[in-house]
Amino acid sequence: MIGGALGLLRGLGRYGAFVAALMRATVVHPPSWARVVHEAYQIGVRSFPILFVIAGFVGTNLALQGWFALTPLGGQRMVGMLVSLAVVREMAPIIAASMVAAKAGTEMASEIGVMRIQEQIDALEVMAVDPLAWLVSPRLLGIMLVLPALTVLSIFIMVGSAWAVCVWQLDLTGQVFLEYAVQRVRPMDFWYGELKGAVFGLVICTVSCYHGFHCGKGPEGVGRATNQAVVTSAVVCVLLNYLLSEIMYGGQS
Repeated sequence: MIGGALGLLRGLGRYGAFVAALMRATVVHPPSWARVVHEAYQIGVRSFPILFVIAGFVGTNLALQGWFALTPLGGQRMVGMLVSLAVVREMAPIIAASMVAAKAGTEMASEIGVMRIQEQIDALEVMAVDPLAWLVSPRLLGIMLVLPALTVLSIFIMVGSAWAVCVWQLDLTGQVFLEYAVQRVRPMDFWYGELKGAVFGLVICTVSCYHGFHCGKGPEGVGRATNQAVVTSAVVCVLLNYLLSEIMYGGQS
């Protein structure tokens, strides 16, 4: 048990040093805007199809379960409020982050891991090119740019799919759904969701690239690093989601 704790602390220390070196490299050698936009486009386009499907079905399930829970209390008209609060405050940021981690995070870890075992990263260092600035900085800025946008899209997809279920299946008028949906949601809630998206993007990129940079030898090492990147990103994002929600909403009555 002590050995595992020491190993965890060593891993956290190496990760902290990696993040510090990455931030320094990003400031000293900022990537071009064209590369940042390219990475943002690649991450957003490749992640959006699976996000669209998952967010759509999550929204329909929220509508159904909210209807079933509120009907015995006579509050089925308030299902729009339940859906909008759950989606804007919690579900949209974490669903978007999970899909990006599963798609873009694995690609980051595997691509950098392959470059590591093929000694391409060592070649960059020999040519006096900072591998963090060249390989990671554009991905970091790109994912922090696009993940908040994906969060907004997932909000509209989830609320839209929930609206469709309520109107076409549960015989609730669309006007009533929308009236309750906007009743308790504040503009600040959207900004909180955007902040969560940016933080999750930072975590996904740094964790995935860290495991790629420190992967073991051979295809087994790349596969292990990719798996560790996805699992670690998912766990850390869920924990951060709780902590951020506690900070943002803990003081509200």
